[in-house]
Amino acid sequence: MAKINYTPAIGRRKRAVARVRLLKGKEPIVVNNVPAATYFPGLINQKLLQEPLRLCELEGKYTVTVRVVGSGPTSQLLAVIHAIARAIVKLNSEKYKPRLKAAGFLRRDPRKRQRRMVGTGGKSRRQKQSPKR
Repeated sequence: MAKINYTPAIGRRKRAVARVRLLKGKEPIVVNNVPAATYFPGLINQKLLQEPLRLCELEGKYTVTVRVVGSGPTSQLLAVIHAIARAIVKLNSEKYKPRLKAAGFLRRDPRKRQRRMVGTGGKSRRQKQSPKR
């Protein structure tokens, strides 16, 4: 069986986890066996997805395959961007890390959903209504 050389990386955001494989090639980005343009529709999403590759001048030189689970579409997109940036750093740390770090792609966003508090009626910030008199 032929061994395929690829660079793996994991990116996270909220509850979304993206596993990325970066390999030589010119195919478009594939997310969960679907083209990225279909999975993340919209011009802005396409630009954001290509940004780490464009910043390091690797657009068209690498094929990216992604498996992403959890959370919503925006968090999944940001998790994929984080994973792509981390995979690029694995290729050549000295060359690419300063660019990606300055752009903010290597920082994991630590914000998470606030947990539900006891006595708030099912929501995390809701207060119980106080009696009028």
